[in-house]
Amino acid sequence: MKHHPIKAVLFDLDDTLWPVAPVIAQAEAKLYAWLREHVPELTSRFSNEQLRALRADILPSDARFQFDLWALRHATLTRACLLSGADHARMNEAMAVFSVARNAVALFDDVLPGLARLGERFALGSVSNGFADLQTIGIAHHFRTSLAAHRFGRAKPDPAIFHAACDALGVAPHDTLFVGDDPVLDVQAAQRAGMEAVWINRFGRTLPEGIVPDAICATLHELDDWLTQRIAAGASA
Repeated sequence: MKHHPIKAVLFDLDDTLWPVAPVIAQAEAKLYAWLREHVPELTSRFSNEQLRALRADILPSDARFQFDLWALRHATLTRACLLSGADHARMNEAMAVFSVARNAVALFDDVLPGLARLGERFALGSVSNGFADLQTIGIAHHFRTSLAAHRFGRAKPDPAIFHAACDALGVAPHDTLFVGDDPVLDVQAAQRAGMEAVWINRFGRTLPEGIVPDAICATLHELDDWLTQRIAAGASA
């Protein structure tokens, strides 16, 4: 099978470039500690687990919450204030506390050298459903474009956000590789948008039936090796 040459590589962020579960847990803990100090009526009524359940209940109430997780969390806190008789005037401050902690990520060891090396050969970009701030994290300079669902207005698996990233890089989808950890939102969705897709499997997960990545890699070093082999195979074809 003849492949198009890869001109650009787009990356997912959470669990692709850093582990997200400990980041969210820490951010929620810091937010809750702030709420306990500044909005005690809320924490007297809601535990952290109950806030998560309330967020799940609110999620279907507004289509925007499917792509704007910041707005979903803000709406959850506002609702919790109303239900507990607390003043919701400081919820922007509360979300600022959460956002700072949300960006305190620990990059996987291969990410910085991997992005630097890949950036020498390909146009790099990112597409994420989360609201991490790459400037704050310190890796924005590696990417020529970075699309976040809450700003774009659509989220993966919608092909529009993939195509918008390609347009921003000036490349066609068939000349673009998407790299991510989620088999459905990253691999299957990118392929349906006309791209090739590499599944980053850092945690020994199992692929759902029917999803077939173009390659499976555990690190960006393996991704770089796969791309090198692919280019060499194309040159000799």
